[in-house]
Amino acid sequence: MKKTSFFISLTSLFFLASCSMFELDNYPAPAETLQGEVVDVATGEPVLTDQGSEGIRVRLIETSWGDNVTPNPDFFCMPDGTFQNTKVFKGRYNVQLDGPFIPLLREDERGVPIADETKDIDIEGVTQVRFEVQPFLNVEWVGEPRVVNGKIQAQVRVTRGVSESEFREKIEPMGGYSNSFQNLIDIQLFVSYSSSVGYRARDERWSNEIKPANGSLNHLLGETVTIESKQTADAPLPSGRIVFIRAAARINYDTPAGSGTRRYNYTDAKEVMVK
Repeated sequence: MKKTSFFISLTSLFFLASCSMFELDNYPAPAETLQGEVVDVATGEPVLTDQGSEGIRVRLIETSWGDNVTPNPDFFCMPDGTFQNTKVFKGRYNVQLDGPFIPLLREDERGVPIADETKDIDIEGVTQVRFEVQPFLNVEWVGEPRVVNGKIQAQVRVTRGVSESEFREKIEPMGGYSNSFQNLIDIQLFVSYSSSVGYRARDERWSNEIKPANGSLNHLLGETVTIESKQTADAPLPSGRIVFIRAAARINYDTPAGSGTRRYNYTDAKEVMVK
């Protein structure tokens, strides 16, 4: 009899626990939407980016429940510098971005904030947010690309989006400053069948790069630079097909600091008919 009573008690406890578990699963799914855009503070133009972990990272930290909370899963901007997340719980959030621009949250080596340009917002329904940033570089087309001897030939110009003195003024207080941070370390021509062409969506058979012999391409800043796609006998550009190209460049500074991720600033994508 005692064994039977003990078994009934255990069964009841398990049933109650199971009901509690099901109650936890019955909370409404996240259904609020955050839409955002990232623009150059100097021009108002969108900050063009890569689609993926080398692009602009968006981090949401819900502060409705107090400090020291765990961030939501990170997500990334689209190539045109906009972002959207349609699965957010209603609440108050701190929105942080990391990209190829002066960090919005800057701290010294002790973790003491020097500047905080992140945004605290209430997300309910469709909430929109706009970030004005200082991109490291401006990358622009010069003229139109053309196909010459089976190769795509394009001209680009890379300039600083923030002056060397202002970059140093804002980055040096974070600690561990090096003059090499501002070095232009490569210029890329990405080629792909995909209109979302970029570092993550490139065809390595045709994409090409200009890399420095001595660690810096600073002498090319402000100059019109010609860059061609690659071509091999085994992998010629497809005659009669449309491909997409984008140019990109980056400096020797990782964001967030210490992550090792040096993010590209981009041009827009161009469509090229290979003849």
